[in-house]
Amino acid sequence: MTGRISGADFRRMILGAYDAFLRNYEEINNLNVFPVPDGDTGTNMLLTLGAASRGLQEAADGGIGTLAKRTADSAIMGARGNSGVILAQLFRGIARGLAGKEEASSCEIGKAFQYGVLYAYRAVAQPVEGTILTVAKGVARGARRAVREERSFSEVLAAALQVGEEELAKTPLLLKALRDAGVVDAGGKGLLVFLQGCAEGLRGEVTAPEGSSFLRLTPKPSLSGETANLAHPYCTEFLVKKSRVSGGEARQALQNLGESLILAEGDELLKVHIHTAHPGQVLEMALTWGSLHDIKIDNMADQHQERLHTAARPQVPLAVLAVSPGEGLSAMLRQLGASAIVSGGQTMNPPVEEFIAAIHSGDAERYIILPNNKNIVLAAKQVKKLLGDRVEVVPTIDVQQGLAALLAFQPEASLEDNVGWMEARRQEVVSGSVTKAVRDSVVDGQPVKAGHFLGIKAGKVAAQGECIAKVLLTLLQQLVSESAEVATLYYGSELTVSEAEKLAAQMREAFPELTVELYDGGQPLYPLLVSVE
Repeated sequence: MTGRISGADFRRMILGAYDAFLRNYEEINNLNVFPVPDGDTGTNMLLTLGAASRGLQEAADGGIGTLAKRTADSAIMGARGNSGVILAQLFRGIARGLAGKEEASSCEIGKAFQYGVLYAYRAVAQPVEGTILTVAKGVARGARRAVREERSFSEVLAAALQVGEEELAKTPLLLKALRDAGVVDAGGKGLLVFLQGCAEGLRGEVTAPEGSSFLRLTPKPSLSGETANLAHPYCTEFLVKKSRVSGGEARQALQNLGESLILAEGDELLKVHIHTAHPGQVLEMALTWGSLHDIKIDNMADQHQERLHTAARPQVPLAVLAVSPGEGLSAMLRQLGASAIVSGGQTMNPPVEEFIAAIHSGDAERYIILPNNKNIVLAAKQVKKLLGDRVEVVPTIDVQQGLAALLAFQPEASLEDNVGWMEARRQEVVSGSVTKAVRDSVVDGQPVKAGHFLGIKAGKVAAQGECIAKVLLTLLQQLVSESAEVATLYYGSELTVSEAEKLAAQMREAFPELTVELYDGGQPLYPLLVSVE
């Protein structure tokens, strides 16, 4: 394609990228082995790109600068996980390069993409070579070369992809974890899928259904005189995998069962959002289409009343917003003083938008955010950038640190004093976790088999095996010091109460000098979270 790039061209490019991610995100997840094989990079990038696409689809027609700004804002608000925040920063840089323009030449948009790479690189405090950032630098180099030769933007994208693919192939040489696992970097692959999708969209090859969005948050109604729609009170969302029906067929089947129906269609994949009076009927119908996942049903009438009560509450000077991966842990965080809880964890990273919504609907003037997961720290810091001195972040890298930090929280003291106390307290905890490998891999030089339990300490595999008790024992041996007094186990949704109690009893026998406490955390994916003090 030659000539200038318009807002309509830009819209097709981003929707093309989203369509490409719908087709490829599972492949990207399967490449995700660093630092442990938990498989969420593709999902996080997809959800972030879905938020960006939604904002772009809802925007009125306009110049390329205006649409790029809308896309960047939507991406930041919907960013999930580290890879999602990096992608959002890429959009932010592109918008910076296109600011104020109605159309852009190949040179101008090529430079804008280079801005995007720069912003993405700046988003990471400690860049690691062999990751998405290495690929991004190659992409920028290829684009810069084509821009200098005054080639069309289609050719600029092709040149960027060529150099990016060369750099992606080198990532295993730069990062031992990738080399041992025999894969390339997942984030780098995701960046190339994004660019390939942009190229397809520019050529008009978008196949995603118009108006779709993979992630759709129900808009919060205004408090001024609005009441919930009692005819269709249940906001129902779910994912259908291995779908045997098309999006058009699903739409026709559901259109008389409610309103606000939104469908996103991928390769044997459907995401459904509908307001209905009969969620059971909707789910029973969907069960005939394929396998149901991520089912979510909210009573909007209850939500409306909660918002009314929230608006009437007087504000307090200071509160804590904590991220929690499970219902039991949420209850403990609240008991220790967290007034706002956002659901999130290793593979369900909350978007920036969710933090901001919780803060705006809360009853405090200022907030301390406890991200409670290393993948969520960057998103929490983005909230700080957007809300300024109303927010501070204590960068807890797991929920065990978050629980410890809350023990130091004193709501009557200043925000600055609390941040200092909570930061010091979180560092006193030695924590670990037990999870399962999702695929055969090699981590830190050790072969890992799919289905084996992994004991994780400081982001590294400290133990592995088929027996969870043996893995937990080996992990605790590395966590417990001579001065340790208490070991706390938080068991997840995969374990029964009796199984968890048996494991606790075995640990008490193995460590008679320790007080071993057991709590129902309810977290998915991680059968056990462990802290030692």
